[in-house]
Amino acid sequence: MQGMIEVTKSILQHNLNVKENEHILIVTDLESCEIADVFYQAGTSLGNETIVMKMVTRTKSGEEPPQPVTEAMKSAEVVLCITKHSLTHTKARKEASSRGARVATMPGITMDMLQEGAITADYLEVEQLTGIYCDLLESGERVTIEKGHTKLSFSIKGRKGIPSTGIFREKGESGNLPSGESYIAPIEDSANGTILVDGSIAGIGVVSEPVMLTVENGRLVDATGTEGKQLLQILGDGNGRIIAEFGIGTNKKARLTGNVLEDEKVYGTVHIAFGSNKPFGGTNEAGVHIDCVIKDPIVTIDDKELSL
Repeated sequence: MQGMIEVTKSILQHNLNVKENEHILIVTDLESCEIADVFYQAGTSLGNETIVMKMVTRTKSGEEPPQPVTEAMKSAEVVLCITKHSLTHTKARKEASSRGARVATMPGITMDMLQEGAITADYLEVEQLTGIYCDLLESGERVTIEKGHTKLSFSIKGRKGIPSTGIFREKGESGNLPSGESYIAPIEDSANGTILVDGSIAGIGVVSEPVMLTVENGRLVDATGTEGKQLLQILGDGNGRIIAEFGIGTNKKARLTGNVLEDEKVYGTVHIAFGSNKPFGGTNEAGVHIDCVIKDPIVTIDDKELSL
């Protein structure tokens, strides 16, 4: 256990830049409280006032935490969201960031992930690579993803590329930890085509067979196979089916494990998500946000093929 505490102390000091006298808030749930306790011990051993708030486990990624948690997040300098489902794309996270909190979200993090894989990356390299792809996204207008015989195309014109580097030095910075992705909110009604998801799906895991998604005018209208049907059920029949995100993995140490926190960071993969994107520059609110990871695709931005 002491070794784990030393790892988490390093994360607090080097990734979150925790300073003396800063308050650390840890938001957790029943499934994640064991790891939350490791971070609690790390925070207190550094001499920081560290508070743990345990809530009922959310039913899906993107679902808002209860109001007392939302209010507490806005009052802390450093917030760790160590939960089963992601709080990254919630209004609560956005409001905390706007108040100046540095927020690290760790949905589904495991003890193994604190010691192996993405967390062991050279985060200066991750930061540099993430910046390169963000610049391409921000200056681009149209993205096309090809996988096998499928092709999905959508507009990103006027939208801002978002870096998730795993390093949060300044007030208001936020993202996943471990991290490594460049992402953007596509124009919500612009996506058309089909795409094969052969990596993993958040909340489902590594797919047993490729799932073909069909998108019409920005809306997911069909998903093949048992896992495709699960995806549709999680997203519901409303705004959850609207395309929300396009992301590019930038962490060369990340592994495809079935845990989307690490899966979507794998270098050589991209992911698309459906549901909420208002917290990072889109217009859709859905109470759900589900990522779908695609391995080794061909990606072009304005007819220029990316090197992945």
